Amino acid sequence: MRILNFGSLNIDYVYQVDHFVQPGETMSAQSLRIQCGGKGLNQSVALARAGVETWHAGLIGPEGRFLKETLDQAGVHTRFVEEREGSTGHAIIQVTPDGQNSILLHDGANGRVTPDFVAAVLAHFGPVDALLLQNETSATADIIQEAVRRGLRVAMNAAPADEKLAGLPLEHLTWLLVNEVEGAFLAGTEDPAAILDTLTARYPETTVVLTLGSQGSAAARGGQRVRVPARQVSVVDTTGAGDTFTGYFLRRALEGGSLEDALALATAASALAVSRPGAAASVPDYEEVLSTC
Repeated sequence: MRILNFGSLNIDYVYQVDHFVQPGETMSAQSLRIQCGGKGLNQSVALARAGVETWHAGLIGPEGRFLKETLDQAGVHTRFVEEREGSTGHAIIQVTPDGQNSILLHDGANGRVTPDFVAAVLAHFGPVDALLLQNETSATADIIQEAVRRGLRVAMNAAPADEKLAGLPLEHLTWLLVNEVEGAFLAGTEDPAAILDTLTARYPETTVVLTLGSQGSAAARGGQRVRVPARQVSVVDTTGAGDTFTGYFLRRALEGGSLEDALALATAASALAVSRPGAAASVPDYEEVLSTC
């Protein structure tokens, strides 16, 4: 069971604030943390801590070398993490006292992924492997098409939701993972059941997973529907919770578990993640998650 995560690598600047800054407002932050991030990095860490053989492909600038070191320390293979001129991707994150977050992204090196780099990396993978993507790098359509050509199963966490996402060949996905905002963007409706109905009708060969925050999560494939409630925990920081969910869901899905089992494991893992600060730092180990199931 080997998965390639062709994903973003960011430096996170995390500001603890009383409330999200408003237009025209100047506000002092209570604290600043500089840490590893990017949905790609977080999800690779989650996959590795869930016990999956994980390979990461992506680009960094010179100031982002510690991101590669973090992946190495988590047990992720980083042969395909390469350094380029220019800045590393970064995020400015506001976190409120109730654990909610607001994120501003800058692509940096994530936006310099080229079709040639994609082809060179995917030449090392084939039908026995799986691929994970997010919508935080360039050349995403090329990655999907090349992966499908090589017979890989493809999972995509469709974040962020923007016009680039709408133009991707999502019909080739094995798994499509979205939250309420991303699901509404793609489906044109905010009703969870209608989101699942719309997306499964549009992508009949794809398993659609919808996370619903405090309302839990749901999944659908064809006529099958599964719903799992959220766990009640004290929320410290929701940053990275969805990435933890993605990593643990794929762990169970890749080993042939049922949709209900995959949602349950992912829910247990993300509940632990929101109970502690940080993004990659908050991802629990597999044994810890199992102890809560």
